[in-house]
Amino acid sequence: MPAPQAVVTDKLTKIYGGKVKAVTAISIHVEPGEAYGFLGPNGAGKTTTVSMLTAGLRPTSGKALVDGLDVMHQPEQIKRRIGVIFQESTADGDLSGRENLEVAAGCFQIARGEARSRANALIERMQLNDAADRLAKTYSGGMRRRLELAVGLINQPKILFLDEPTLGLDPQGRAGFWDFVQKLRKDTGLTVFVTTHYLDEADTMCDRIAIIDHGEIVATGSPGELKDRLGGDVVTLKAASADKDLSDPLKALPGVSTVQRQDSSYRIKCSSGETLVPLAVETVAGAGVGVTSVSVKRPSLDEVFLEFTGREFREDGEGMTATDRAVMLNRIRGQMRR
Repeated sequence: MPAPQAVVTDKLTKIYGGKVKAVTAISIHVEPGEAYGFLGPNGAGKTTTVSMLTAGLRPTSGKALVDGLDVMHQPEQIKRRIGVIFQESTADGDLSGRENLEVAAGCFQIARGEARSRANALIERMQLNDAADRLAKTYSGGMRRRLELAVGLINQPKILFLDEPTLGLDPQGRAGFWDFVQKLRKDTGLTVFVTTHYLDEADTMCDRIAIIDHGEIVATGSPGELKDRLGGDVVTLKAASADKDLSDPLKALPGVSTVQRQDSSYRIKCSSGETLVPLAVETVAGAGVGVTSVSVKRPSLDEVFLEFTGREFREDGEGMTATDRAVMLNRIRGQMRR
């Protein structure tokens, strides 16, 4: 009998307070051993989806299976088969790295001898030997994340959920973290479901990607497939003034398929950026407006994200959304019940 798909959802929905639609009828599937990226702007529904799939939040409607188990009816069984690393640090700073691992093993009722053996193996794998008996609060950011990855693996999960796992790490720390994850996938066939704000990570790490916006899936495919769907080049032109809307004259230029305006910046999809740039500059100048900068890009995952959501990937100034607060409160309540 073939192994079940790692994750399957059918019209999965979460509504808060009967009013706020955080996730609306999403349907996705993740194959065993796959690295699946789940991307979206702040407040798009990423964390809510992960919380439902990890049995931390009960869906309002729809269906979700994780390793063949129903999140509605088998939440405790699911928790024993998965590993979870959230963006908030979960390591206890007043315990050593080894103690963090042994406490986590106790939560899964792993026998003491087996827990010690697994902890030692993970300490070795994560290259934490020299720091294993130091308090976790003395660890660097990268070491702490490696410890939290080890904690998430103590129960030898089939599926690892990572919610913004490298947020706040420097480039070297991010690269080191993903090296460990990739080696785990190669050695164990681990399935990885990841949300990240770093599109370069998603581009290089993920076999397939889903983009969620306003609680709905707007695009899915491999990074290459998603970039191919854009076609052509993208010219970004910044005018000296935002007083005039130059969208229409730019749209009329040969080879242009779409123009998106944000203040004084214009994102222009076209068949050939090299051909378009002098025409676009001439058009803007002919309208009596100067050009402060112009650039040409081949399709990238950043451009894919902007194409399907109409927004830059990071949106400055966004605080915690109502959905974020609800998810966080649910987690706190869950910790208090333990």
